Amino acid sequence: MFAEIFSFAYQFADVFAFLILAAAGLAIVFGMMGVINMAHGEFIMCGAYVTVGLVHAGLPLVPAQVLGTLAAGLVGVAVEWTIVRKLYKRPLDSLLATWGLSLIVTQGMLLIFGSSLAGIGTPQGSFSIGAYTFSTYRLVLFGCALAVLAVIYVVFMRTRFGIHARATMQNASIAQATGVRVGRVYALSFGLGAALAGFCGAMYAPTMTLMPTMGAAFLIESFVTVVVGGANVLLGTAPAGMLLAVVRTALNGWGGQIIGQIGMLLAVIVVIRLLPEGLSGWLARRTR
Repeated sequence: MFAEIFSFAYQFADVFAFLILAAAGLAIVFGMMGVINMAHGEFIMCGAYVTVGLVHAGLPLVPAQVLGTLAAGLVGVAVEWTIVRKLYKRPLDSLLATWGLSLIVTQGMLLIFGSSLAGIGTPQGSFSIGAYTFSTYRLVLFGCALAVLAVIYVVFMRTRFGIHARATMQNASIAQATGVRVGRVYALSFGLGAALAGFCGAMYAPTMTLMPTMGAAFLIESFVTVVVGGANVLLGTAPAGMLLAVVRTALNGWGGQIIGQIGMLLAVIVVIRLLPEGLSGWLARRTR
C-alpha cells in the first residue's frame, strides 16, 4: 500500500515540477507584462542546448545548467530591447512578432544542428520502493520547482526591484513619474522570465531528446497553467500547478498519458468557464 501511495505522490511531484518550471517564466512575461510570448519554448530550448553543448565540451552538469540559464536570460534581454519593447499593450502584435521569432529560431536551429542533438543521460541514479523504481533526478526537479516559486515570491514581494516591477506593470506612466526607470524594469523582467524558461530547459535537458521543436512540448502546459492561475501570478501559479497536476496524475493512472492530457485540458476549460479571473482571482475574493 505504501509503495502505491508513494508512486502516486511521486508522479504528482513529477507533473507539478514540469508545469511549474515550464510556466514560471511565462507567468512573468505573459501574466505580469501582458506579452503573449510565443517564443517561450525557444528560450527553454536555448537553455537545454547550451547546457548539453557545454557538457559535451567537458563542463560538469551543474555549471553548464547555470550558464544555460544565464544564456537564455541574456538572449531574453536582447529580444526585449530589439523586438518586444515597442509592443507592450499590443498583445496581438506581440503574439505575431514572437511567433515569427519562434519559427525563425526553430528553422535556424534545424539547419545548424540538425534534427536532434545527442543527449547526456539522466544523472543521480534511481531508488526502489516495493515493486516500483524511481528516478532520483525527478525529485531534484520537484525541489527546483519549489525553489523557483520561492525565488519569484521573494524577488517580486521582498525586493526594491519587485516593487518597481509591480508598479510598472500596473501603471508605467505613474511609475516613471516617480523616478522608476521603466525601460530597465521591462528589460530585466523579460530577461528574468527568459532565464526561468532557460532554467527549465537546462534542468530537463538530461531527461529528453533535444530537437529544434522541443519547445512545443512545454508551450501548451505553460500557457494553460498561467491562464488557470489568473492575473496574479504570485498567487495563482502554484495552485494552478497543483490542481492540474492532481487531475493529470489521477487520469494518467486510470487511462494513460493521452487520457491524462485530455483530462487536464478539459479541467482548464471548466476552470476558465467557472472562474474567468482564474484561481488567483477566486482566492483574492475569498480572502477579502
